[in-house]
Amino acid sequence: MLDIAGKVVERAQVHGAQQAAASAYQVREVSVQWRDGAVEKLTEATTRGVGVELYVDGRYASVSTSDLRPEALDTFLADAVAMTRALAEDPFRSLPDPHLYTGQASVDLQLADPHYANLTAVQRRDLAQQLEVAARNTTDGARILSVTTSVSDSQSQAWRVHSDGFAGEKAGTSYWLGAEVSVQDPDGRRPEDACYAGGRWRGDVPDPQGIGEEATRRTLSRLGSQKPASGQMTLLVDARAAGRMVSSLLGGLSASGWQQKRSFLEGKLGQAIGNNLLDITDDPLVVRGLGSRRFDGEGMASHAMPLFADGVMQNGFIDTYYGKKLQMAPTTGRMSNLRWRLGDKDRAALLQDVGDGILVTGFLGGNANGTTGDFSWGIQGFAIRGGQVAEPIGEANISGNHLTLWPSLLAVGDDPYRYSALGTPTLVFGGVNVAGK
Repeated sequence: MLDIAGKVVERAQVHGAQQAAASAYQVREVSVQWRDGAVEKLTEATTRGVGVELYVDGRYASVSTSDLRPEALDTFLADAVAMTRALAEDPFRSLPDPHLYTGQASVDLQLADPHYANLTAVQRRDLAQQLEVAARNTTDGARILSVTTSVSDSQSQAWRVHSDGFAGEKAGTSYWLGAEVSVQDPDGRRPEDACYAGGRWRGDVPDPQGIGEEATRRTLSRLGSQKPASGQMTLLVDARAAGRMVSSLLGGLSASGWQQKRSFLEGKLGQAIGNNLLDITDDPLVVRGLGSRRFDGEGMASHAMPLFADGVMQNGFIDTYYGKKLQMAPTTGRMSNLRWRLGDKDRAALLQDVGDGILVTGFLGGNANGTTGDFSWGIQGFAIRGGQVAEPIGEANISGNHLTLWPSLLAVGDDPYRYSALGTPTLVFGGVNVAGK
C-alpha cells in the first residue's frame, strides 16, 4: 500500500498537479452485539482505499477511491486533476513546509497489539455473554429489564506519501467492551446507564466481570432520582463525565474558528482563560495512547504542546491552511492525548472538601455555543451532603459560559479517565448555576 500511495502521487503529477499527497489505508472492524441472552448483531468489514489531495494551478481538491487497480487509478487521477482545474483559486492551499516533517520521535508507541489475530469469533461471542452474566448477577437482578452488551475491535494500517518528500506509515489496534442496562423504577420510569472500557492492546482492557457489574451498579443507583433545588452550587464532575465539558472548551482552540470569528477563544492567546489549576498539554507520544501518533494528518512531526499553563492559553490547533490565513505558524490540526497537571486528592477526599453540592456523573443533551462560549447541559448524578454521596438527582440543567466557568475551577483530582484520549480527572467547580425545581 505504501507503493500504491507513492505511485498515486507520481501519476497525479504526470497529469498536471504541482503538488500531491496520498493516504492509503486498510481497516478491519469486527463487532458483536448481544442482547438479553442472544446475539443480536454481528458485523465484520474490511475496507481499503486511497485519499488524494491535489494542488493544481493554485486550486485544491480532496478526492478518494476504493478501486486500486492501476488502470482505474490512472483514469481516476486524470479526471480528478481536470476537475480541480475547474475550481476557484485558493492561494492559501499547499503542503506543509518540509522542515515540519523532520524530528519525528523514535519512541515505540506500541499502538498495534501483535496478538490481534489470535482473537477468535467464539471468544468475542463468549465475552459478550460474560458481560451480560456479570450485569445480571446482582441482588437486584429482578429489577433489570434489559441488558445489551458489545464487543468490538479493529486493526488499521495507513501509509502517507507527499510529492515533496514525506513518507510515513502507522498501524494500530483497538479493543472495546461495553454493557448497557435498563431497570424498572417503582414510579414507572426506566433508568438506564452503561459502562465501557477499551484500549490499544487486549491486555489493557478490564475483565468483563467488572464492566458488567459496574454498568448495573450505575443503573441501579439512578432509581428514585429527583430534581435538585435550583441555585448556585459547587459541582464535583466525575472523571468519566468531565470529558463533555473539556471537549466543548477545546472546540474553541480550532484555528478555523479563529479565522472565521466564530470561536470564544479567538484572539485570546497569552490570556488567562482559567485559574492556575487549568494546566493541560496535548501529548501525542503517550505509549499505547488512544490518540498517539508520530506524525499528524498532514505529515508534520508530532511533539508535546501546552494548551493551557496556569490557566493561560498557550496554543491552538493550527493546520497549514488556516495557519497561512491567520499568518500563524502551524502546530497541528487536531488533538491527540491530553495530559493534565493532576491534583493530589482522590474523589473521596474531594467529596469531603465539597461538603454540600452536586456530583455530576453524566450529561444528558443540551448545547454549547462555540462562538460565545455559552452552554446549557442536562445533568444527572447525586446530591452531596456532608461530604458524602446522597440521593440521586436528575432532570436538571447547568448553564454558564466557559470564560467564567474555568476561573471557578476549585480542584483537579488525581484520577485521569483512562478510556478516553481526553484523560479528564475529577473536576470541582464553584458557584455553577443549577436549574432544578
